Amino acid sequence: MTPTKILLPEDELPTRWYNVLHDLPTPPPPVLHPGTGQPVGPDDLAPLFPMDLILQEVSQDQYIDIPGEVLDVYRLWRPSPLYRAHRLEKALDTPARIYYKYEGVSPAGSHKPNTAVPQAYYNAKAGVRKLTTETGAGQWGTAFAFACAQFGLECEVWQVRASYDQKPYRRTMMEVFGATVHPSPSELTEAGRKILAGDPDSTGSLGIAISEAVEVALQDEATHYALGSVLNHVLLHQTIIGEEALIQLAMVGETPDLLVGCTGGGSNFGGLAFPFMREKWAGRMAPVIRAVEPAACPSLTQGTYAYDFGDTIGMTPLMKMHTLGHDFVPDPIHAGGLRYHGMSPLISHLYETGELEAVAKAQSECFAAGVLFARAEGILPAPEPTHALAAAIEEAQRCKESGEEKVILTALCGHGHLDLAAYDAYLTGTMTDRAWDDADIQASVAAALERLPAVN
Repeated sequence: MTPTKILLPEDELPTRWYNVLHDLPTPPPPVLHPGTGQPVGPDDLAPLFPMDLILQEVSQDQYIDIPGEVLDVYRLWRPSPLYRAHRLEKALDTPARIYYKYEGVSPAGSHKPNTAVPQAYYNAKAGVRKLTTETGAGQWGTAFAFACAQFGLECEVWQVRASYDQKPYRRTMMEVFGATVHPSPSELTEAGRKILAGDPDSTGSLGIAISEAVEVALQDEATHYALGSVLNHVLLHQTIIGEEALIQLAMVGETPDLLVGCTGGGSNFGGLAFPFMREKWAGRMAPVIRAVEPAACPSLTQGTYAYDFGDTIGMTPLMKMHTLGHDFVPDPIHAGGLRYHGMSPLISHLYETGELEAVAKAQSECFAAGVLFARAEGILPAPEPTHALAAAIEEAQRCKESGEEKVILTALCGHGHLDLAAYDAYLTGTMTDRAWDDADIQASVAAALERLPAVN
């Protein structure tokens, strides 16, 4: 019988990140400067990022070595366990074999330190003294505050107002690690004041919070900005998840038939999926790869593939991605980490080229899956991975009907210990679902894209 926990010894911790750019069947569109419409160069990004990260953003090398100082911090929780969900399988009475890679064992309780730690390290190495960032549900902000503490950096975080109010203990956790935290939009920045002037009761968005964090970073040469998802180097760092999972599945003689992950900006999903895509392109396995997003913020399934800003105000370069429009403000759903208006350019490109598929789930279905999982497996999942669990359970139920013994792999990217208010809303029946009519989404996207610089 397959063990419940498949543990990788610490001395087998992968020492390289995998760069999917090396193996893409077709190259992705370049990132463009909004003023010139030309591809951005290192000098354009230097005010925000250290050169090591800029080079990783554009690198074509298949593998990039993980610095020893980063590995030293990783060893606090890595390698993370791979679980066989025996008890969930029994509850579903399915012949499917379900595995989940559990990232909730990290100090921050999620996958986010996988990139927070190297980003803090490279900035400290470059002599940066302070870092700014945004956060939605607070998992990225928590991870980044922890990472900055490891390398003696000052940390300032703008947290989306909806999550700031819903999850006060995330703010407390960030402050324990030494961060200064503001609700976004705030009166501290020109971007925040502009948003509040138009909507004093704004619940915020990741795009708005990015605008505020970027604005502050640009005002001081000793301050840089860090992003928790979307960018190539962020997804690169997360591939340690998939690299470990490949080894762990091989330890029990399994290859996945379905790989499923939740998607907001794309880092957790890409981190799990990219190493398996490499194996698929090499002909060593053939999993279906499925992204799951919230119906309230359906950038892949209903968004438009176009050049757009990464932030609301329009301070970032233009990225070709699936977008709902840079000024789109989603409903304040409980899965705050999935409320971004756009999808990672790499994930968007792979979706466009047919390398992966995508579905959208309503949050009540996702929380039902989270409760079922918790009662069977004993781990309370964060709201974000309940989207992947809902799709995994759906597939397992299909297997029950068909008799197929599929191997399903998913990423449980974080625990939900600080998300109990969301679970309370579900259990008391006060949770509501929001889905967007295609016409509403397209009108919003069209209006946002009309305000973009012309791109040839």
